[in-house]
Amino acid sequence: MLFVVLLLVLAALGLLVPALTTSDTIWAWSSVGASVLAALVLVWDWWRRRPGDPAAVAQSVDQHAVADDQQVVVPAPADTPPADQEPPEEDTDAADLLVVADLVDEVRVLDERPRYHLSSCSWLAGRPALGLPVQEARQLGFTPCGVCTPDGVLVRKSRSAP
Repeated sequence: MLFVVLLLVLAALGLLVPALTTSDTIWAWSSVGASVLAALVLVWDWWRRRPGDPAAVAQSVDQHAVADDQQVVVPAPADTPPADQEPPEEDTDAADLLVVADLVDEVRVLDERPRYHLSSCSWLAGRPALGLPVQEARQLGFTPCGVCTPDGVLVRKSRSAP
């Protein structure tokens, strides 16, 4: 996002040069327009990352759980699939699916892979993963990992929460 703002500011500066060298006001107004657009992009990015955002709240909850030693650590099963194989899909029951559909807890996904994982999943093993709310991961067609069983862990966590 900052890259877009940088490009807009550079465009504003580039438009300011002809505005100062010529007496044509269209260049000056174009520079002002590019500056205003850069400001709007910054405000939109700030608004998207504001503290009340569900994704930010989910990340904050995950960080508090780590701080309070409440995070569930999933032990690596002996039959963890090799790195080149996809882990099996978790078998989630229908009642748990209804709970998971409303959760905003963060899960990890990999590009070009169909499963979502907990951040502590042994199958991820340092792979570059993207964090998404579990609700969004489900909507995008990702399915739960059978190694770290994110649906079961998240449902137990949500049911034990006050």
